[in-house]
Amino acid sequence: MFQSHPGEFAALLTAVFWTITALAFESASKKVGSLSTNLIRLFMAFIFIGIYGLFSRGHFIPVGASTHNWVWLSLSGLVGFVLGDLFLFQAYVVVGARVSMLIMSLTPPITAFIGWIVMGEKLTAQNFLGMFLTLFGIILVLFDRQPRVDEENNTNGRKKVKLIYPIFGILLAFGGALGQAGGLVLSKYGMKDYDPFAATQIRVITGVLGFALIFIITRKWSRLVDAVKNKKAMSRLGIGAFFGPFLGVSFSLLAVKHTTTGIASTIMAIVPVLIIPPAVIFFKDKLTLKEVIGAVIAVSGVILFFM
Repeated sequence: MFQSHPGEFAALLTAVFWTITALAFESASKKVGSLSTNLIRLFMAFIFIGIYGLFSRGHFIPVGASTHNWVWLSLSGLVGFVLGDLFLFQAYVVVGARVSMLIMSLTPPITAFIGWIVMGEKLTAQNFLGMFLTLFGIILVLFDRQPRVDEENNTNGRKKVKLIYPIFGILLAFGGALGQAGGLVLSKYGMKDYDPFAATQIRVITGVLGFALIFIITRKWSRLVDAVKNKKAMSRLGIGAFFGPFLGVSFSLLAVKHTTTGIASTIMAIVPVLIIPPAVIFFKDKLTLKEVIGAVIAVSGVILFFM
């Protein structure tokens, strides 16, 4: 069954890997900051992929890539890893991994929307309905009706709709979704028939250089040193780097190589549902029925989008 649907199974494994890495990186980011987390995890990922490449292809670095591969995969790394993950990891700190990944479920519709605007790809009424459902599910989680309070701090029976999470964190997560969508489109175009793991390593190299440049500009190297000394954070970073930039991103490229971007994105978009049980168990997230329903609706919208 795996041999007949390799892209779909790769996408499913990607969703599992991204669930693990989101929780690991939320923990690390809260301990040492999002900038340090990003640079360290990408450096770790470079080592992991290099070791894998040494055994699988006989090369530690991505040799054999064409100019086309390097240019477009590097651009993908800048858009997806540097810009997208810079926003996403800060969103982990502000609103947590569970809410961030729920907003990230907008990635597949955004990906298709970019294709519609830039490349003239067609969108049907069903596509727009799927996008609406995803947005509705996310709004259901982010907003709540709360009693109105008058000037004497008394409730008057009426209720108002109020955003229950910081708007800054929501915007950061949305920026992460935009970055991932753009990175995925650029990856598929840049990879072509090139090895997915080597393609990921090219993206990682660009990401490392991008974040190193940010550290140079901001002069925050001392924070990086402190992060390396934090044993708990480094253990979380090791787990996150192994399941995220190494296995997760590589399997996502493997998925889009063996199936359509739409199908791969749909399966990978189930992370907001997969992340609920571990977030409650390990992070003691307080969860309401409305939030579970919202997550399911959001994922259903993504599935409908690509049916």
